[in-house]
Amino acid sequence: MTNASMRAGLAPLLVAGGIATFGCAMPERPSALTVESHVAAAHAAARDDLKPLLALCTPAAAVQPPHDEVEKYIATQIAKPAPPSGKAFDNLYFVGAAWVSAWALKTSEGLILIDALNNSAEASTVLENGMRRQGLDPAQIRYVIVTHGHGDHYGGVRYLLERYKPRIVMSELDWRMTETQLDFESAQWDPPPKRDISVGEGDKITLGDTTVTIRMTPGHTVGTLSPAFDVTSGGETHRVVIWGGTSFNFGRNIERLDSYIASTRHLSAIVEQEKIDVLLSNHSGYDDSLPKLQRLRDAPAVQPNPFVMGVPTVRRALTVMEECARAQRDRYLL
Repeated sequence: MTNASMRAGLAPLLVAGGIATFGCAMPERPSALTVESHVAAAHAAARDDLKPLLALCTPAAAVQPPHDEVEKYIATQIAKPAPPSGKAFDNLYFVGAAWVSAWALKTSEGLILIDALNNSAEASTVLENGMRRQGLDPAQIRYVIVTHGHGDHYGGVRYLLERYKPRIVMSELDWRMTETQLDFESAQWDPPPKRDISVGEGDKITLGDTTVTIRMTPGHTVGTLSPAFDVTSGGETHRVVIWGGTSFNFGRNIERLDSYIASTRHLSAIVEQEKIDVLLSNHSGYDDSLPKLQRLRDAPAVQPNPFVMGVPTVRRALTVMEECARAQRDRYLL
């Protein structure tokens, strides 16, 4: 395991202001026709199997909503009944809520938790209970990887720290954000954790027989990360990446959209290199995790595993996200 704050590995991916570029080409002049073209390209890439991602092509607000609207929205989402936890692969379990996901990765020396829900109450009633229903002991959590610095992903960390004392992993840029100026604040989220392990592009978290590789995919926040790791199912090994931040909820911020677009292209190249054939989200509305888990509950031995998409489909999903982001960028620049 390495620490990005102690080495220069992150620097080549960043420009002034902490926005990644990854060599993205300059876009064509925005117009109503370019918006329409990008939306059409997204629909073509989505086909019938990736339609949930097309929500990203819906026009996004140019300004962030007022605080009271944010609070109302979060309350509505938290109030939704939590789905049952479920086993997606031999070593990967969904332990999230209806709105926001959390994933438990089982290793030979304990558990790596990816995201921690909204607050202590959810960490106890949803996350802990969901883990126990899957035969997992929350006391075995050794690391919590926070995909980005929004409270629906770090909110449950304080509870987990008090009970189990895991190490907390977040990108250097999002540690800075949570220490200075939060993108969003809510009374329904526990406060952000204190700085622990900082990571950047290519850094690794290793626990027992499992290594998680950090891929930086900024855009949703300035330091969004996407963890990649191996899983097994039916005697076969597959490689997973969890896209760390999906929606455009930052208002008319062209730099963030440029960063998001570049991140989809950066990760698409890695998907091809590493043969990543499973793409997950930390919000189940984007990846159809809940119906896929139900299929596995109905037929536990089903093959192929419904979560296995194949490398070309993972790349198509990234194309959908890229084209929707380009459409949104052009709308803002009209």
